[in-house]
Amino acid sequence: MRVLAIDTALANCAAAVLDNGADTACYDSVGEEIGRGHAEKLMDMIGEVMAETSTAFSDLDRVIVTVGPGSFTGLRVGLSVARGFGLVLGKPVVGITTLAAIAKSSAPDDGGAPLLVALTGKGEEVYCQAFSASGDPESEAGVRTFSDLAATLPEGIRLAGSAAETVAEKCGLPQDRILSRCGYPGIREVAELGLVADPAKSSPSPLYLRPPDATPQTKGRIERQ
Repeated sequence: MRVLAIDTALANCAAAVLDNGADTACYDSVGEEIGRGHAEKLMDMIGEVMAETSTAFSDLDRVIVTVGPGSFTGLRVGLSVARGFGLVLGKPVVGITTLAAIAKSSAPDDGGAPLLVALTGKGEEVYCQAFSASGDPESEAGVRTFSDLAATLPEGIRLAGSAAETVAEKCGLPQDRILSRCGYPGIREVAELGLVADPAKSSPSPLYLRPPDATPQTKGRIERQ
């Protein structure tokens, strides 16, 4: 199976082509930590990895995209592009969460204590999810406060993600519990998870864990009588 993977959910902008076929195995990726401006970068990145792997769009079996948690603007860019390709090509589009991809790259697979992937949220909030030592989900993704985590984290928990350092500090955990401080997923992990995901269960729909900060404007609006 040959797939195109896209990630614009967080600070990174990345694209990759991955083929797990025995005879035509190939992988190429390009990424850049840009913070903003994903729309201006993504299409050039996709063109580059498609060219480097000599892949035509008709060669793709599916398109994979990160669905969050992440920024509203970044998510819209990646999801729009992935859905557009899927519609034009008639290929399935698979959504992968940023939390699951970070867990895949960070989980030690040693049969030990679970892993909490935690991303920096608003104020005292973190976007997080618990995974087993092998990277399998053990809870639903959600929004938690530092005080809540301090009272409920299981013994021996390991940490990964952009909020790992703060969680360790707030919860009184030793630094050696932090397995990764990366604030975005690796595009290869996104692609590998997408290869095995069931399209029927991995919808390319945004995973919003909290409502947007913007509120409807009312100043100067004329009410209808």
